Amino acid sequence: MKSFVTKEHQAACIETIQTLISYPSYLRETNTEGTLFGKDIQKVLEKTLEICQDLGFKTYLDPEGYYGYADYGDGKEILAVLCHLDVVPPGNEELWETPAFEGVIRDEFLFGRGSQDDKGPAMAALYGMKALIDAGVEFDKRIRFIFGTDEENLWRCMDKYNEKEEKAVMGFAPDAEFPLTFAEKGLLQVKLKGKGSKGVAVACGEALNVVPAEARYKGPLKEALKSELEKLGFNYKMENETVVVLGKSIHSKDANQGINAVTRLAMALQMITKSEAIDFIANEVKEDARGIKLFGEVEDNASGILTFNVASLKVDENESVIGIDIRIPVTVNKDEIVATLTEVAKKYHLKYEEFDYLASLYVPLESTLVETLLGVYRDKTGDFSDPMTSGGATFARTMDNCVAFGAVFPDSPITFHEANEKMSLRDIYGAMDIYAEAIYRLAGK
Repeated sequence: MKSFVTKEHQAACIETIQTLISYPSYLRETNTEGTLFGKDIQKVLEKTLEICQDLGFKTYLDPEGYYGYADYGDGKEILAVLCHLDVVPPGNEELWETPAFEGVIRDEFLFGRGSQDDKGPAMAALYGMKALIDAGVEFDKRIRFIFGTDEENLWRCMDKYNEKEEKAVMGFAPDAEFPLTFAEKGLLQVKLKGKGSKGVAVACGEALNVVPAEARYKGPLKEALKSELEKLGFNYKMENETVVVLGKSIHSKDANQGINAVTRLAMALQMITKSEAIDFIANEVKEDARGIKLFGEVEDNASGILTFNVASLKVDENESVIGIDIRIPVTVNKDEIVATLTEVAKKYHLKYEEFDYLASLYVPLESTLVETLLGVYRDKTGDFSDPMTSGGATFARTMDNCVAFGAVFPDSPITFHEANEKMSLRDIYGAMDIYAEAIYRLAGK
């Protein structure tokens, strides 16, 4: 089958991904220098639109800085490619084998925060489109690349986009895995808040959509804590006077495959101090990332199991706050989950507070969009794997008739949100080829 993508397109794509990785574009809510989410997010958005303009697109930057987009073609209908330029923080940079924000190529992989989520896939799609332009393809739809800036947090960018802009008739998000994701679980992020405690001070965990790999404690209970960790068989290390409980970081959608350092810290602390927030974690959650004690066995045939990630814990003399990320199967009633969690939290004098909720996504397998995208993938790869469901949340669920489509191949490591995030050059080049063909079949004349 003909490929529109040339080696020149591949080289330009890699160079652009490296440029975008160089911006540490994770959320800053202080010292933002007049920007919404931090100056680096604003800068990478502006740089991306500058690159798009150089490639022949018409661009638009939201005056408030929530989003930008790049259009090609003059059709009345829009085919949307939904991308995001923000990333999660690097975490402990000592765990990185290459600098998190340099875009280093090593052993046929491109390393760096955003290489796989989502700067690498976004640019693979963009340069796939550039290959079509250079081949002289004409289009019966406008191709619109939408660049969000708050995907890793509250999706305020797409809320604003949908409030202000015209709708697409179909689209895809290059922000997941091949072959295709047609259903995404509901995403519920909550905070359980209660009284403070004078006996312990803890602040650990970062983004709610990451299983915490480390949880730190520094204080008078240090020696007793070490003893309890050893009894439980939990790994830890010392950094000066700080006890660092060790886990395994992974995306919250796969929480049952990680090791949660925060829950391990809570389980050890419960034995030596008094805190209702710590008791809740140690009694009701422990190391169960499926919430079975709270909710029972929750799963469905369409999208699989519920996952439950205690992503953060703060306890000081003023308040206690537990941050939780829950991925709810597509046929499960969210209100029932909320009611149960609220009732159990009350036993520990914790108040339920919803932080964010994204309803589930489902696009029928027999839809033109799914059949076309799946056909492209199968024609290009010879892989007839079934389309998937996911606990992940992509921008595809912000619009009707959109799905997540690539860019990680089935035999490739998934490193979203992890130290040493990387994407193979093979995957980048393969995704470019698939995205070019997909856009051609969906919108080419």
